[in-house]
Amino acid sequence: MNKIFLSAFLTGTILIVSCGHASDPIATKKAELQKLRDAQSDLSKKIQTAEDELSRLDTSSAKKEKTKLVAVQAIAPMSFTHFIDLQGKIDALNIAYVTPRNGAGGQVKGVYVKKGDVVKKGQLLLKLDDALLQQQLLQAKQQLSFAQNLYGRRKNLWADKIGTEVELVTAKNQVDQAQRQVDIVNQQIDLTNVYADISGIADDVNIRLGEFFTGNNQIKIVNTSNLKAVAQVPENYLSKIKVGSNVKVIVPELNNKTIQTKVSVAGNLIDPSTRSFYIESKLPYERGFYPNQVALVRIQDYTAENAITIPVNTLQNDDKGQYVMVAEKEGDRMVARKKPVTIGQMYEDKIEIKSGVKEGDSIVTDGYQGLYDGQPITTQVL
Repeated sequence: MNKIFLSAFLTGTILIVSCGHASDPIATKKAELQKLRDAQSDLSKKIQTAEDELSRLDTSSAKKEKTKLVAVQAIAPMSFTHFIDLQGKIDALNIAYVTPRNGAGGQVKGVYVKKGDVVKKGQLLLKLDDALLQQQLLQAKQQLSFAQNLYGRRKNLWADKIGTEVELVTAKNQVDQAQRQVDIVNQQIDLTNVYADISGIADDVNIRLGEFFTGNNQIKIVNTSNLKAVAQVPENYLSKIKVGSNVKVIVPELNNKTIQTKVSVAGNLIDPSTRSFYIESKLPYERGFYPNQVALVRIQDYTAENAITIPVNTLQNDDKGQYVMVAEKEGDRMVARKKPVTIGQMYEDKIEIKSGVKEGDSIVTDGYQGLYDGQPITTQVL
């Protein structure tokens, strides 16, 4: 009896589960989709197997390789130049810090220049106190007058055969000594006048009336008509840059105005803090150039005539090295060929090729990504 009851219970449970499953449309669709996917996978495998067998039996039935559309460019030799691009500045070739001519300085009694003034060489800038020297000059002139009067008397007496020649000569020497003393004091007074050593712009005037002028960077004159471009060059270029190297100086704020010049000074000492050396290049006079203006300094360190160059982006790498893809005609079709290359210098968007391709080769410049050796290519729209 128990067995009969258990069997009936299991049969009822199965029927309930089956009926519940059949009533779920989502589960039904999922089951159908899985069956279709399994059938599709089996069919794809059968198709692939049949194609492989057919291609082995009949080579004419094998699938054709896909032809890729690319752009090509014929390689032609050209002049190639490499520059070192640096940020520099424009500086004055001549800068003068005015100093007192007497060496000691003095109290300022007159200031005849202000910051920003255009000054000429020899122009009076300052007048220092000379009151004591003026007193000395007055005394020296009095002594000179006395000596001249005495000499005149001695000379008249000598003309009348009175006195000795020694007295006449002594009186003349006294006149000469007094005159020399007057000249010395005049020279000292002139040294209290402070003049401009060069023509230019008074860039700094840090002195006022009544102050003591020592020349300690108190007046600075910059000659803006003689300018130079200066820059610091990394030490690894020390053997490549020398006096006479070609330079392009570009001033961005003047619409990238470019000046062709040469290195006029190349330092031979390395700055230990920046690991660089100093260079400068003289600039011709140009309106709009000012000291401390930012300038791009491009120094030529390499040039080659009839060089083979390619666009930098066409150079590719693999585990064997660097290569480019070129287009070659093989029979009635064009294919891509992988060419290992040896490179030289690179500047901007061009790179020099030392070996691997030659003049007349057609390098693939567009569509080279994913291109493999031997792949059919075309430069026409399919």
